[in-house]
Amino acid sequence: MNQTKINGEELVFGLDIGTRNVVGTVGYKQGERFIVVAQEIREHQTRAMLDGQIHDINRVAATIADVRQSLQNKTGMTLDEVCIAAAGRVLKTMNVHFDLELDKERNVTKDDLNTLVSMGVEKAYAEFQEKNDTDMQFYCVGYSIVKHYLNGMWMGQPEHHKAKNIGADMIATFLPDDVVDGLYSAVEIAGLKVANLTLEPIAAIRVAIPEKFRLLNIAMIDVGAGTSDISITNDGSVIAFGMLPQAGDALTELLAKTCLIDFATAEKIKKDATKHEKIVYEDIMGLEQTITAEEVLEICKPEIDKMAKCTADTIRELNGGVSPSAVFIVGGGGKVKGFDEKIATELGLDPKRVALRGEEIMKDVDFPEGALKDSTIITPIGICLTYYEQSNNFIYINFNGHRIKLYDNNKLTVMDAAMQAAFSREGLFPRRGQELHYTVNGKSRVTKGEYGESAHVYVNNEEVDLSSSIKANDEIVIVESTVGKSAQEKISDLVDYNGKLTMHINGDDVQLSKPARVNGKSVSEEYLIQNDDAVEIAASYTPDELLAAMEIKAEDNVLFVNGERADSDVLLTGTDMIEIKSKEAALQEIYNAAQQEAEKEARKEAQKEAFREAVKEHEAEAAKADENQVKEPVTEEVKETKAVNEDSKTETEESKTEAEKSEAETETVHVFKNMKENVAKEEKQEEQKEAADEFKKIIVIVNQKPIVMRGKEKYTFVDIFDYINFDTSKMRGAGIATLVNGKDAQYTQELYNGDKIEVYWK
Repeated sequence: MNQTKINGEELVFGLDIGTRNVVGTVGYKQGERFIVVAQEIREHQTRAMLDGQIHDINRVAATIADVRQSLQNKTGMTLDEVCIAAAGRVLKTMNVHFDLELDKERNVTKDDLNTLVSMGVEKAYAEFQEKNDTDMQFYCVGYSIVKHYLNGMWMGQPEHHKAKNIGADMIATFLPDDVVDGLYSAVEIAGLKVANLTLEPIAAIRVAIPEKFRLLNIAMIDVGAGTSDISITNDGSVIAFGMLPQAGDALTELLAKTCLIDFATAEKIKKDATKHEKIVYEDIMGLEQTITAEEVLEICKPEIDKMAKCTADTIRELNGGVSPSAVFIVGGGGKVKGFDEKIATELGLDPKRVALRGEEIMKDVDFPEGALKDSTIITPIGICLTYYEQSNNFIYINFNGHRIKLYDNNKLTVMDAAMQAAFSREGLFPRRGQELHYTVNGKSRVTKGEYGESAHVYVNNEEVDLSSSIKANDEIVIVESTVGKSAQEKISDLVDYNGKLTMHINGDDVQLSKPARVNGKSVSEEYLIQNDDAVEIAASYTPDELLAAMEIKAEDNVLFVNGERADSDVLLTGTDMIEIKSKEAALQEIYNAAQQEAEKEARKEAQKEAFREAVKEHEAEAAKADENQVKEPVTEEVKETKAVNEDSKTETEESKTEAEKSEAETETVHVFKNMKENVAKEEKQEEQKEAADEFKKIIVIVNQKPIVMRGKEKYTFVDIFDYINFDTSKMRGAGIATLVNGKDAQYTQELYNGDKIEVYWK
């Protein structure tokens, strides 16, 4: 506040910047009394203010400067800081409750109560901003404590009491930015700084209804020129505030229109009608006119009735729908005759309970000789007294090149400034890059983007953090935080892709990566997953996937599963027996198998033919023997002898024939048996040979083609030239490149099943 002190007390300069007048008061508080040192009133020369809001800042600033200079002349002191009060057409209020948990159970200090109030105001402001559905920016211009609480119990004054928790019910009031800015600008142009800002009804009730009367349900109406301010008390506290854009100027305007006079003349007639029976004036035609006080009242009556009804309705609304017990009227506009009676009628109160208050309610105020002591001075005195009870001020800072105003709660930080400047909250903190959304085997997955850099914060060219304190006129610069890289995920990064699948290929167990498919198509482990991709990590291969995993060209090879050629859509698992053969080898094997089968069939046919020939030959020899016996010469003597011996010969011949026949059959069976044994023996030898070859063979991949190497116990690199067509007789490059599993090969290097070999001219 001002540096000068009187009687050891700090001097307070209060300024009531009203719609019609600017009233300045300089004084100090001594004990429970307020001592007025000097007082000055100036009327606006033009209608620079309307409805409590400044319209012409320069003219209002000039009036303020005139009041300030006059008070400095009267006191002989320099006045640098001033307390002011705001009014306006768009007053908003918020009722909040706030609890403050102390660090431990202890005696409550004044600092604790200040912190409670400050945090309560912040809560009210935050809740108001959430409900503010207009484009206007509002500021908290005042607050009032309704009730204090100590450990959850009501307490009139918690200071010095022991507690772990203190709380408060509060009313916070808000006005639009342009109202507050206009006041600050006018005061600064007049060469002053704002020490404290409050609301006009808060200031007025401080004097009009002392704390000892607040147990009663009383309404106070401060009727000014542009606004009527309302405050209501009950149960020892101020419970509500209100403001109406209807006041004394409405009567003045009605007189001006009725009597054809300018606004200033109409204002003079309105004031004189409270003191004189007749008023003489000059209309806009230059003609002298006379009007009585009764006629003035008759002209104003419709507007007085309208004001009284609107005011009474607002009082009931603020008071929970019922009329208060009594009404106090202050302010110059409330002096109009009949206004108090109409209020009583509208509220249904005894007229004796509605009264215009003035000097009688300022018993604790000492005035200098000749000072004004009526209801007009109540608000200026209240503005000065409010300075001692609450600190509610605004400061200006420069934020990223723009001047902004902040509500000063004595603990402002860079974060507060950023929020007031509507700086993007996202721009303060590191921001992640774009997320990646996809599914793996039908389950949703999200991969977060990377974090960017935090915002860089500078106060007066020094880098600080967001929690650093700030003060008036600080230069704040915030360089917006950056966005990190968008999320990236490869197939190989997925935890589902970990591990291998064991496949039985060409007689060996081969460890292979799991097959991956995206949107139904096979992909490699290096595939970058895109938004909304459907990823499948499978436990089975298609033939094409298996060949790709083994880096074998599908167009040059044939795949067999469980002994049969695999279809393109078959799924191969670890239980399948798989063979991979080059198309040339497969065709050669088919040809060789056909040749072998043909040779076997030929051998069998030859054996059968030989057997048939042997049978024919045997039959021929037997037939020839029979024929020779038939053709032997027979004589008569012999015939007799034969006849005599016919029976015994016949018997002998039959016995011989049976023996020969049995011998022939035995020989035939023996021949067939030998043939079968020979065939079985040959087949067994063939199988043993194939088993031996199989035991000694290995399969290697040479230039992406499978090669079967047979016939040796072990194989070296140089052996592959027996299986591939690679002409080394002529130089076709700088040299021959030889690689085994991606590394340079030695010609004597031993080869193993599944090795990948490359041979080519450099």
